[in-house]
Amino acid sequence: MVALRDKGLREVVSDPELTVLRLLCDRRDELSRARPQALNRMHRLFLELVPGGAPVKRSATQYKTLLAGVRPQDLAAQTRRRMAAGELADIDRLDGKLKAMKAELKAAVLATGSHLMDIHGVGPAGAARILADVGDVARFPARHHFASWTGTAPIDASSGAHIRHRLSRAGNRRINHVLYMAGIVQLRNDTTGRRYYRRRLTDGKTPMEAMRCLRRRLSDVVYRQLVADPARQAPDRAGPGGHSGATLKSSAADLTPDIGSSDKPLPGPAVPTLPARPPNGNPARPGTAATPRRRAGGVNVQRPAGRTTLTPTSVVAPSKASRTGTP
Repeated sequence: MVALRDKGLREVVSDPELTVLRLLCDRRDELSRARPQALNRMHRLFLELVPGGAPVKRSATQYKTLLAGVRPQDLAAQTRRRMAAGELADIDRLDGKLKAMKAELKAAVLATGSHLMDIHGVGPAGAARILADVGDVARFPARHHFASWTGTAPIDASSGAHIRHRLSRAGNRRINHVLYMAGIVQLRNDTTGRRYYRRRLTDGKTPMEAMRCLRRRLSDVVYRQLVADPARQAPDRAGPGGHSGATLKSSAADLTPDIGSSDKPLPGPAVPTLPARPPNGNPARPGTAATPRRRAGGVNVQRPAGRTTLTPTSVVAPSKASRTGTP
């Protein structure tokens, strides 16, 4: 009830583009989890097919080469080989789906006008996840609020003179994982992130603490990009001079403005119609004279030698004789 009556709250609306991104991201995550599961099942089968165990392989091509050299002799080994071949077929199918999903995510992100993929280490899947989970970036007043939401803002764990910060396990863990993967990619290449990471190590940070600092820096970079994207698209929908609602004859477009009737300033304050209040007291009604205000009856406190009595006082002050009690 309070939310319905409060006019200052932002109205929650469903954006079809963000809904599509969220659906694609969830499907891509499911496929990504299914692929390593298939690899683990196939590796378990190869441990029994190959004498002495099979080395850990990561690509389907390497597993195909290994499977081609297996010649089972008994029925159990033949069944294992057939199951391994089925797992390889499933991996090939998953790889094709993931490749198509990546292309679809890239097209969907570019359709929104976002430039998140310009950040080194942020791919189509990461950019789509950020856009789908963040929604309207205007709900974050500053980059510090965004960092707290992503779980990259450190928590103060100082004690006495020992000042330290620890990892925050709150926030959106999916966005936190996207920032972590972006940091890993930047560390593998000659980027600004790797130079920043090395400076943190020079300052005495541990590798884990330096990585947390890098994720915090990447959170600020992502926030600035999210804020800058609507600003890039705003001039396309704005009027002349880049200002929304500007007229063709306003100073926003011309050096010498031509003020029209709709651009004139508002008139001055309205002329008062009520009569002015007199400075002293309430105004007297017409036809009647102003009567002097009478003093309200009060209580005169007398303190004789014995007890204290309260006697009412009249409007007119008593005379000196009556006060003394003489006739």
